[in-house]
Amino acid sequence: LFADGELVATSGLIEQLRLVKDPGEVARIRSACAIADRALTHIRPQLGDQPTEAEFAALLDATMRDMGAADVSFETIVASGPNGAKPHHTPSDRTIVDGDLVVIDFGALVDGYHSDMTRTIAVGDVGAERTRMLDVVLAAQDAGVKAIVAGVDAAEVDKACRDIIDDAGWGDAFLHSTGHGVGLDIHEEPRVGARSTATLDAGQVVTVEPGVYLTGLGGVRIEDTVLVTDDGCDRLTLAP
Repeated sequence: LFADGELVATSGLIEQLRLVKDPGEVARIRSACAIADRALTHIRPQLGDQPTEAEFAALLDATMRDMGAADVSFETIVASGPNGAKPHHTPSDRTIVDGDLVVIDFGALVDGYHSDMTRTIAVGDVGAERTRMLDVVLAAQDAGVKAIVAGVDAAEVDKACRDIIDDAGWGDAFLHSTGHGVGLDIHEEPRVGARSTATLDAGQVVTVEPGVYLTGLGGVRIEDTVLVTDDGCDRLTLAP
């Protein structure tokens, strides 16, 4: 087809084309988010029945598939009690008990498109310090979501989250960047972090997921997938 053409290497060409989602892509991501919302809402009360982390993760995965997901987006994280201090914990045979914070990070896959959400749920009375962790991370996540608008530097979104956690004295316990793009891959451009050089554009889909991880006490991460718009963002993950 290109007898007189020259093949040259490219870098980031396809990734750039995938940055901004078209309406069909957004619809698929929104559908994946809605399935994840419904699944967690449906089975959340069972945390009070003292399942193991692995049992609750398996139930969440099965529920998402039953509700129409083609698959899960990635290996579901259920990290309870002290295990919550490990951001990428693999669900274990630890029993979830009263007094635990439970970090649940999961997503659904619909027509090749992913969702990504984290909720941290308090089971029973978790005490003053863990409640403060919840309050601080929720405030940081809210600040990050409110900072998103077309034209904002991704690093500024990270800073909005990080400043609140720094002010609480837990800056060293925020162990990862604030977010990433979501689409055909669960982690794609643009990256939302302190070192990011990206500027967010309308039509991009990114996560906002600050966290605090304290050895012995546990962890808190709250994550939403959002659609960047000209006047802010549209939150796609809505489970309380």
